[in-house]
Amino acid sequence: MNLISRLQTRFLSIAERLSSLGPTLARLTLGVVFIGTGWGKLHGLDKVTDFFTELGIPAPGFNAVLASSAEFVCGALLLVGLLSRLAAIPLIVVMTVAILTAKLENLHGISDLLGFEEWTYIVLALWIVVAGSGPLSLDRLFHQWLGRPRHAPEGNPRAATV
Repeated sequence: MNLISRLQTRFLSIAERLSSLGPTLARLTLGVVFIGTGWGKLHGLDKVTDFFTELGIPAPGFNAVLASSAEFVCGALLLVGLLSRLAAIPLIVVMTVAILTAKLENLHGISDLLGFEEWTYIVLALWIVVAGSGPLSLDRLFHQWLGRPRHAPEGNPRAATV
């Protein structure tokens, strides 16, 4: 095996072991971002409602509370990794609405869309929906806890008795 093949094999081995790092960092990043923005909006609902009114969003008061609460609660769920796949979906909706309302006048092509931070948040949230929350999460702990057999015969810890 030549040097390049060995380096490639080694690199791929390391990359495989670190593959869960991406979704974990995406989840933590979105969690921190959305807790902050949601908290700020919840403490400035009058301003958010006025902004939603300017944008022509229907029921601006209700939608201000809804969007702010979704950002805060779903951000907190992402931060701890609880119900991460489900928590990412409302954030995708909120960011899509943000692009279609607040950013639409600045959208002239795909390069504009790809430059919006809201688009980046959508992509990261989609990754979480698809890949899950990563190993350092409550989702993983609950999955392991629920996946354990209640009673396993001695000598075969994986086999459960009914």
